[in-house]
Amino acid sequence: MSRADTVRFRPNQAILVAAIVAFIGALPLATARWWLLWVLLVPLGIGLWAWRSGTDADARELRLRALVGQRRVPWDRVAELAGDARGRAVVRLDDGQVLVLPAVRATELPRLVAATGQRPPDDGTGREQPDDDTGQ
Repeated sequence: MSRADTVRFRPNQAILVAAIVAFIGALPLATARWWLLWVLLVPLGIGLWAWRSGTDADARELRLRALVGQRRVPWDRVAELAGDARGRAVVRLDDGQVLVLPAVRATELPRLVAATGQRPPDDGTGREQPDDDTGQ
């Protein structure tokens, strides 16, 4: 699959901007004493997490990305996609394991399903979802 066929979900990029501001703000404290240099690791870690983590979906699989490492889940292992009580999207695998999809909200599940090349189910009104963004 090409990159154009992949749907990407990432945390809000304001977190990355906040991490950069926090890094700059921590510089005077961290350079005051050598043993305070570890303070710079906190905004650096948060910035790296915001840049790297998320969920990628294409017609073959889901890729759940974290700060270190990733997990690939083929679509044939997915038994159910749903939202939890906190509004996050979760996936239940065929072995009963439940995984939270990083950076995916429950309201974005139709977009995630569309990445598989399938049509999303109807929205409860008795009519199917439109094929494109124009509503037709």
